[in-house]
Amino acid sequence: MLFRKTLKKSPWIVHYDCNSCNGCDIEILATLTPVYDVERFGIINVGNPKHADILVVSGSVNHRNARVLKTIYDQMPHPKAVVAIGACACSGGIFKECYNTLGGADTVIPVDVYVPGCAPRPEAIMEGILKAAQLLEEKKKNIKKGEILNVAKS
Repeated sequence: MLFRKTLKKSPWIVHYDCNSCNGCDIEILATLTPVYDVERFGIINVGNPKHADILVVSGSVNHRNARVLKTIYDQMPHPKAVVAIGACACSGGIFKECYNTLGGADTVIPVDVYVPGCAPRPEAIMEGILKAAQLLEEKKKNIKKGEILNVAKS
């Protein structure tokens, strides 16, 4: 498992379930239990996107939830990172060819880390979130250096 001994700030995550079968959501919630205890890395699940650093998305994006996903992403402060959890969030999964499905989360917002699987194990989810936390720190360093953020324009 990817482990970085020191993080400058504890990353806070907000989770949005686009349209999943809840398999990935159960595994995401399992990472918060004392068995896996993602909070030992300082990662806390918050309910408000305005307080979150990392957006965790599960499920395939459809026409009805694409606007909501984009709104949640836009409400998060910069810099931010996005983690797509599961096959559906990564590519649309088995619903990719359905008439009402747009595909994975990257059809609406930029995704930084993909955690494939149906459903991925909690260890893989934790590794993906920790990788996103590292990317977030790199983005913060780039901002301090004066580099321009790559912000998706709507």
